[in-house]
This record gives sequence, C-alpha cells and structure tokens, in this order.
Amino acid sequence: MTALSLATRERLTDIWLAGPATLAMVVFIFLPVAIVAMLSLTDYQFGATTFSWIGLENYQKLFSSTLGRKAITNTLIYVAVVIPGSVVLGLLVALGLHRMSHWAPRLSNVFRTVYFLPVAATLVAMSVAWQMVLHPSLGVVNQGLVAVNLPPQNWLGDRGLVLYTLSIIGIWQTVGYNMVLFLAGLLAIPDELYDAAEVDGAGSPWSSFWTVTWPMLGPTTLFVMVITAANAFRVFETVATLTKGGPAFASDTLVYALYREGFVYFKAGYSSAITIVFFAILLVLTLLQFRVVERKVHYR
Repeated sequence: MTALSLATRERLTDIWLAGPATLAMVVFIFLPVAIVAMLSLTDYQFGATTFSWIGLENYQKLFSSTLGRKAITNTLIYVAVVIPGSVVLGLLVALGLHRMSHWAPRLSNVFRTVYFLPVAATLVAMSVAWQMVLHPSLGVVNQGLVAVNLPPQNWLGDRGLVLYTLSIIGIWQTVGYNMVLFLAGLLAIPDELYDAAEVDGAGSPWSSFWTVTWPMLGPTTLFVMVITAANAFRVFETVATLTKGGPAFASDTLVYALYREGFVYFKAGYSSAITIVFFAILLVLTLLQFRVVERKVHYR
C-alpha cells in the first residue's frame, strides 16, 4: 500500500511538473496549428459569418497559380543563398576573431560588437538604411561602381537582382548571430585535442581545423543551420520595407504572400493554406538537416 501510494505521488509530481508546459504547448501551438489546418480547407474570409468547405482548392490554387509558385520559388532561392552564405561567413569570422583574441583581445571584442550590431538593431530601421545605401543614384554602392567605371545597378528595382540583393542583406543580418554561436563552440574545444593532433602530425592550421575544429563543431553547426533555416524562411521585414514583393512579384516570399492574402485581402482560408505549406517545407528541411548533418556530429 505504501509503495503504491509512493508511486502515485511520483506520478502526480511528474504531472504537476510537466503538465503546465504541456498544456501551454497544446493551447498555444498544437491547437492553433489544428485551427489553421482546418481553415485551409475552407473559403473563410476575416469578418464573414459563414464559410464553405472547399477541400484542397486553396492548395491547388497555391501550386497552380503563377504568383503562388513564384512565392515558393523565391523563398527556396532565398534560403539556398542565405543558409550557406551566413553559416560559412559566420564560421570564418568566428575563427578569425577566436585567433585574434589570443594576441589582440580588445580589438577582437570590438570586432565582435561590430558584427553583432545588425542582430541587435531593429531590422526595419536597418532596411531603411539599406534603402539609402542601394539608392540608384545617391547610394554609396552605385557611386562606388561609377568611381571604378562600372555601370550602376537598380538593386531593388531590377527583377533579376532584387532577390539576391535581399539575400545579401539577409546574410549580413545573420552572420553576427552565427558568429556568436560558433565562438561559443570554439571556446568549448579543449586545447589538449590540438596538442594531441600536433603530436600526430596535424600541426598546420588547415590540418588542425579538419581533424579537430570542424568535427568538434558538429553540434554547433547543426544548431546554427537549423536556426538559420528557420530565420531565412521567415523573411518578412526586408521584403515589406524595401520591395513589398516587387517589382512584378520578383521578391515575393511565402511569409509576405501570407501577410498580403490574410491581412490585406482578408482571405483567411488561402493564407492558412500558405501557412501549412510553409510549415511543411520548414519541417522537411529541418528533418533533412538532422538526417544529413547529424551523421557527422561528434559529441565526444
């Protein structure tokens, strides 16, 4: 009887500890996802008193319409540029600052602050600054091109350039955060591993990087890639501030299309379908990253 009572008390304690968090996840995550999935099968519009079940018509419209396919393609291109660019640059900057901290710690701290400023600053304000920098006639970028006898570009008005311009801004905004994560991973690597690698003949910086640094950064790299992918898929502020999806929907993305259809045209059903597709793509990409990258992760 006493053992049963003790076991019961332990179960009640477990429920008491895990229950509030579980309830919060159900109410604020799983329930809204279920509601959005249900709305995606309807033609409901915000403010309407009735709606009709239309099945998969919203999804069919998304994948069959030119604008829907354009939003998906632009998002995938943006992610394909931002993820490798921000991860590689974040790693290179972290490696440089980590080495600099040994012979110029104060200068290293200054550079860390400079690289992290885009992360701490308001992205909308930074977007306005980028709008001035990339101005077709007054921007310093085009003035620099003219100074070296190169033709100026309409960075935010050219359909062939605008998406890659936004991708560069996305990389600039993400590098500082990735740098901090990689610096934390570098500081966690024991110096004894580098000494052992040097004894085994891997004394050059290139050899020590591939034999010690890169394998030990496996968990950090996986985390950085997942976080970067999530942030890249959620790109909205720069699109809304700089281009509003233009010109001719050349910079339209899934999140901005979701905002436009849901909060400008009030098409709750269609915007819910975009949300589900966005969630599915992000989930598949995250699972692929775990399957591919996790095989090369070394925890010990």
